[in-house]
Amino acid sequence: MKARTSPDSPLLFEDIPLLPDFRLELAARKAGHWPVAGADEAGRGPLAGPVVAAAVILDPERMPEGLNDSKQLSAAQRENLFEHILATATVSIASSSSIRIDETDIRKASLDAMRRAICSLAIRASYVLTDGLDVPAGLHCPGKAVVKGDSRSVSIAAASIVAKVTRDRMMARAHTVFPAYGFNSHSGYATAVHRAGIEQHGPCSLHRMSFRPLRRE
Repeated sequence: MKARTSPDSPLLFEDIPLLPDFRLELAARKAGHWPVAGADEAGRGPLAGPVVAAAVILDPERMPEGLNDSKQLSAAQRENLFEHILATATVSIASSSSIRIDETDIRKASLDAMRRAICSLAIRASYVLTDGLDVPAGLHCPGKAVVKGDSRSVSIAAASIVAKVTRDRMMARAHTVFPAYGFNSHSGYATAVHRAGIEQHGPCSLHRMSFRPLRRE
């Protein structure tokens, strides 16, 4: 009879930390790359608004406590960590507008925003860790794409927080210009309230016309 592996066996999860840590950054430093930046984006899925990317170089001696994938944090936790990250780390932010998204596609627009964020860091990164499957082209340094990177690397987690908070604030500001869509409550995602606003008022200049259901076949 084949033995069953216990649910909490370290063999299953030894390479997946419960929370993001600094191991990938330290491995890059051991290979001669320093400093290391983490990069991530927010806003690939919404029907409206920009996609926002952030790049972060953390100070190992001043890392904020509680860094995690932004999706695992409450809005209050993200806001608090956002302020701590900006106060202790080197941060750069870039975005691609809905026009840019429609002219290219969401993947290209996201990678372009990430490239600009990385290249605009005040301290030149020697290596970059990016969340997902792609490293942007046109960088001045090598990098590694990390699947579920915001759950594995604190640098990517920090970038995910900065990108998410920045984009949420942008969409809250957009609500003051376009109040009919409720951007302050859903940040442009396809909620019932948002769809009702589009149905009643039509799309505005922030909507991504290449996205369904806005796209005309």
